[in-house]
Amino acid sequence: MNRTALITGASRGIGRGIALALAPLGHDLLINYARNEAAARQTAADCLAAARAAGREIRVECHRADIARADERAALVSFARSAFGQLDLLVNNAGIAPSVRADLLEATEDSFDHLIATNLKGPCFLTQQVARWMIESQERLAREDASRSSRKIIFISSISAYTASVNRGDYCVSKAGVAMLVKLFAARLATHGIGVYEVRPGIIATDMTGPVKDKYDRLIADGLTPIRRWGTPEDVGRAVAAIAQDLLPFSTGEVINVDGGFHLRTL
Repeated sequence: MNRTALITGASRGIGRGIALALAPLGHDLLINYARNEAAARQTAADCLAAARAAGREIRVECHRADIARADERAALVSFARSAFGQLDLLVNNAGIAPSVRADLLEATEDSFDHLIATNLKGPCFLTQQVARWMIESQERLAREDASRSSRKIIFISSISAYTASVNRGDYCVSKAGVAMLVKLFAARLATHGIGVYEVRPGIIATDMTGPVKDKYDRLIADGLTPIRRWGTPEDVGRAVAAIAQDLLPFSTGEVINVDGGFHLRTL
């Protein structure tokens, strides 16, 4: 039986890259999206094609849910339960950027609340629901297939978790919170055999970074990152795939930097 993965915000960008990395491994996929159903359906079709090319048969479902809303999070988990019966991997990827990059002294509470609800509160309480489900099904899965007894939760954060951008402080705060969620859930869930990881992307070419492409083209060319290129959703997908394949069995709470070396301090 295939392993199953739920990826939030998987219709485009990094989430799509993650889905396309998991499909050839033989994971059944639940593609969550908030608005763009057409893009989600296209990602699903591309995942099926990628799996077939790798000689795998998988199942892919799509489900619309805004993870900032408690009722829609609950509906997403309920759908996953009814559609797949179990979950081996949760990838908390869904996130938004501020609609306006406002100076810290001009930023609004509405923007702050919106980002925190989507980028931090949503993943926190979705993970709570999924973790309870994983613990509930632990003994049954171990009896049926010992290879599936190791389940995983991955949070996609950002270098903004520790890098101050004073024109989008709300985003930075939300991602710093995600970094702490990883530590908290890793400590709480380790005794249940659930590994928790943070994949921390740097400057990744997506719709979100499109408006600042020229700025980052110059910064990268000037040496902002030791690896002098943009990251891609595929780069992030490969990191998630490594975790999904049980290549880090004695690790939890780890940060996997996918940032071209941005985190290095060099002189």
